[in-house]
Amino acid sequence: GDFFPENPRTLDELLEAMARRMAAMAQIMNSMSPEQQAQIQALSDQLLEDLDLSWQVSQLGDAFHDLFPGMGWEESREFTGDQPIGMGEAMAAMEELADLDRLEQMLRGATSPGALAEVDLDRVRELLDDEVADSLDRLADLTGMLTEAGLVEQVEGRLQLTPRAIRRLGQNALGDLYRRLDRDRAGRHDQSHDGVGHEREYTTRPWEYGDPFDLDIQATVRNAVARNGQGIPVSLAVGDFAIERTESEVRASTVLMLDLSLSMPMRGNFLPAKKTAMALHQLMASQYPRDYLGVVTFSEVAREIQPERLPEVSWDYVYGTNMQHGFALARRMLIGQPGNRQIIMVTDGEPTAHLTDDGRPLFNYPPTTETVDRTLREVRRCTRDDIRINVFMLDATPYLTRFIEQVTRLNGGRAFMTDNRELGDYVLVDFVEQRRTVRSRR
Repeated sequence: GDFFPENPRTLDELLEAMARRMAAMAQIMNSMSPEQQAQIQALSDQLLEDLDLSWQVSQLGDAFHDLFPGMGWEESREFTGDQPIGMGEAMAAMEELADLDRLEQMLRGATSPGALAEVDLDRVRELLDDEVADSLDRLADLTGMLTEAGLVEQVEGRLQLTPRAIRRLGQNALGDLYRRLDRDRAGRHDQSHDGVGHEREYTTRPWEYGDPFDLDIQATVRNAVARNGQGIPVSLAVGDFAIERTESEVRASTVLMLDLSLSMPMRGNFLPAKKTAMALHQLMASQYPRDYLGVVTFSEVAREIQPERLPEVSWDYVYGTNMQHGFALARRMLIGQPGNRQIIMVTDGEPTAHLTDDGRPLFNYPPTTETVDRTLREVRRCTRDDIRINVFMLDATPYLTRFIEQVTRLNGGRAFMTDNRELGDYVLVDFVEQRRTVRSRR
């Protein structure tokens, strides 16, 4: 082992080091032109024949190939540059590139804390630097802690957020937005009128003529005792009557359309939009559990996802904003759902894609008349089915603004122009305001 810079300590390590060198030599040969390969092979054959080693070396190479099949024996590499290098330097370069390939494969396949812990950090320091090795070490520790805390789990060979983690992320996103609202003095826009819904607030007010006769018995008796003093029987008067306050609510159904086209991350809009979607999901799950929430993501095409999977959503590496497909899918999801029905669309681009009659996505920029017409046709279908479309525009261009004005005229929904810093404020405040149907006292 003294002849090997790797300083192998065991027979297995020695064999692996020898296999890496032979694989590197094979890659060098594979990277040469046929003429160069023939010249090198002729020199090698002459040398080995003189030493009577040709057959033994061939057998050794086959054995190493069988023992270490993942060494990239058949790979070739392309090099450019005007500086010649010797065979020893080429061998070292090939070995280093092979190590980088193996490191990449290991990191791509590291879906558990144990797999990360198996990465050779010393080799990472040699190939990359100390900072990368330290980051991998911290990542392995963090993954282990998240697993122990019940926030991630391994499902079908990959790490996945647990329901507990998804709830916590939603709570954090919602809390951040509410804190912003408090700072901006927007609050939650509570209204002073009382409705006749079913969600109790556990506070009371005096009964008035025209109110439902749904008395709070304890509060009514307390009022009578406070007026008359203690004594039996308790004498009741109309002024003693107290009723429970109720928050005026009707059940609602919402589909959130989230733009995942490439322009969203390029303009810095993706993460604020994703955070807003998670906050809306948490708001509805905690305060409006009877409501329906669906999520449609769209870029070149649209697709339905479960709201619980929002933390895992990423943008699509394609161009195209297919609102037509998104509206069609959202409408099908809302058909048959109870209560007020609405689509909330968050986007930063005009419609640049649609589905053809045979179901293929077609992208054009600038938008074509056909794309716009097909998109507005879906808007009319939503209007016909009494589904309101509310649009939140990020970085609105004049063209997008004019198009959304057409949508609101056809549908009767509302449009908001905002930036990624205030998106969450707009969406949540508007949702809560529209969610409460204010019924004045009669």
